[in-house]
Amino acid sequence: MDKKIEQELIKSCIRGDGKAQKRMYDLYSKTMFGICLRYSNNYDDAKDILQEGFIKVFTKISQFNSSGAFEGWIRKIFVNTALEHYRNNKLHQYDTDVEFANDNPHDDFTIEKMSQKEILEILNNMSPGFRNVLNLFVIEGYSHAEISELLGISEGTSKSQLSRARVILKQEILKRYKVEK
Repeated sequence: MDKKIEQELIKSCIRGDGKAQKRMYDLYSKTMFGICLRYSNNYDDAKDILQEGFIKVFTKISQFNSSGAFEGWIRKIFVNTALEHYRNNKLHQYDTDVEFANDNPHDDFTIEKMSQKEILEILNNMSPGFRNVLNLFVIEGYSHAEISELLGISEGTSKSQLSRARVILKQEILKRYKVEK
């Protein structure tokens, strides 16, 4: 989107223009829903997170400073909304098992053959703790220190959760594609 048009849309949303808010929703809802799906247990939870996220976007839009990308600002709101959703609903448990993270080597494997739907299905079957750390580290690019602060866990737990999530992901891929280890 053209930067000037984007700025006008933002200004209109700040003024509470419903048509502008609808346009912004239409522009970003598909991408943000994908984020919500990655962090949720099911479609209904993802829809709830999407709604909560857009409420926050429209409530806090006046706080956006044009120094960064607007879509990045929105993305951060949705990731935080998804994490908050799980904290508030106590849907996740984090196990501290640093030894597990250190004892399991990370084999590289590709998931190029898998569809987005298959990947989301595997993620949705993981415990929210594994899924959230995997999303934050691999997809969002957060460090273990940042993840520990966001989720209120230790860095060791973050590393352990990531290690376990990778093992689960690998096992599921091997099982689905009947690949020899």
